[in-house]
Amino acid sequence: MDAPDDYDSPWKEAVESYFPEFIEFYFPDAHRQIDWARGHVFLDQELRAVVQDAELGKRFVDKLAKVALRDGSERWVYVHLEVQGSAQAEFAERMFVYNYRLYDRYRQPVASLAVLADTTANWRPNHFGFAVLGCEHELRFPAVKLLDYATHQDQLYTNPNPFALVTLAHLLTQTTRQDMNARFAAKWKLVQLLYQRGWDKQRVIDLFSVLDWMMRLPEQLKRSLWHNIEVLEEQEKMRYVTSVEQLYSEKWMQQGMQRGLMQGRAEGEAYALRRLLQKRFGPLSEDVLARLQAASIDELELWLDRALDADSLAGVFAQ
Repeated sequence: MDAPDDYDSPWKEAVESYFPEFIEFYFPDAHRQIDWARGHVFLDQELRAVVQDAELGKRFVDKLAKVALRDGSERWVYVHLEVQGSAQAEFAERMFVYNYRLYDRYRQPVASLAVLADTTANWRPNHFGFAVLGCEHELRFPAVKLLDYATHQDQLYTNPNPFALVTLAHLLTQTTRQDMNARFAAKWKLVQLLYQRGWDKQRVIDLFSVLDWMMRLPEQLKRSLWHNIEVLEEQEKMRYVTSVEQLYSEKWMQQGMQRGLMQGRAEGEAYALRRLLQKRFGPLSEDVLARLQAASIDELELWLDRALDADSLAGVFAQ
């Protein structure tokens, strides 16, 4: 059985490696206002500390960055970015909550930006707020819908921004889910595009990894693709494939090791928490056991901390 399509890692890798290009492609107005010469800083640990208790829907990317503006003020502001992979009724509320939590933490302006990578055409959240007793509180945030690019694929093929290619890969992965031969043809076309752009070797390697992660192929078609790449490189006198293949193998090995370590850590913490809860509160229900098994490491650590002092199971799992 072939592995399911993987979006999480490639989106994360691409955003982290090419953040200015990401903002330029999806949010050009914001890009023009940021002083990129002063650099940017990702604050992933800080973001997790602020939003760890809100897990709503499949997110491909959840990033916080500090950037400088070109308005002459010399100030730094915060950009909270979400690439959301599924339609969720609570998404706009989450953006609202994250925005005010981040403002409360830093007391600096926070720009919330959303890329909607789902397949639900009419799901387009871009605001959340409330009004009561004369008081109004509202967040409106820019939201880009990837499905809107589906009718502009010709422009994506000619756009030199790397996120035009990432967007194409995302859309083509979705439309070829039931036809691996069509996916092979689409992926091969994108790979050729990589070599036609005149990009440096590292960018070709990075973006090939994104394509390869997203657009999974059965083993036979994968071998055919590698053969085509070898022939292409012989023709173009570009010896990238060895580096790409080596990087591909190394990344998957590292990722597999990391997942194994994380899984082992999660299992250990779940076991420790189960023993502690049983000792304090007696036998656990099937629902509680299932919840422990499905929990993330962050959730398990939070519950372990609470279990030391909580008066009941309800106190451990309180929202």
